[in-house]
Amino acid sequence: MIGIIRVFTTDDQEIIEQHGKVITKTYEVPTVTKCIPDQPLGIFNDETEEVAIPKIVKLGKDLEQQGCHVIVISCAADPAVAELRKEVSIPVIGAGSSAALAALAIGEPVGVIGITDEPPAVIESLLGPYYTGYIRPDGVRNTTDLLSPDGRKKGLDAAKTLINQGAKVILFACTGFSTIGLANVLRDELGVPIIDAVEAEGMFAAALYKQLTASNGK
Repeated sequence: MIGIIRVFTTDDQEIIEQHGKVITKTYEVPTVTKCIPDQPLGIFNDETEEVAIPKIVKLGKDLEQQGCHVIVISCAADPAVAELRKEVSIPVIGAGSSAALAALAIGEPVGVIGITDEPPAVIESLLGPYYTGYIRPDGVRNTTDLLSPDGRKKGLDAAKTLINQGAKVILFACTGFSTIGLANVLRDELGVPIIDAVEAEGMFAAALYKQLTASNGK
């Protein structure tokens, strides 16, 4: 299986499994998802990320023990990716780096949309000269703000602004955008590639999983 780590806390199993379901449906691979404890608001600043790192590492080690072949940390900031790689013997994939690398493969200027004041450092760093700018949609602080028709319009307006600034690819710096299906909204309206972070992490994880299971004869 592919083990997926969600970096917030909830008892709602349907919400927990949303990203895994996207990956399973898109790439036809099995997934299992766990969330870190005692962080209902997830990671939203340096302090909450620091607290989350040991929790993510513990979950990752547990998932390896449960037989997972690949681990995905489903957060665009790639929290604890480096730390977990030192503790397990299987590949560890981060959503942010996956999205940035998928965007780079297109070879065009990339505009980034997220819900924080600044883009995740890993995304901006990897994009390098292809990074054209970052926008947080007006009035949006979390993904639920985008659930309404007005919220989706704000997401669309943000993407149009980035395109007007020269972007030819739009990258989501928030895995929660996948949960609300924003990619399909923008794909229906805009004539540019949309890089969804959950789809991107799934693409890399699925390729590794299929390679590893094929070589192991499992």
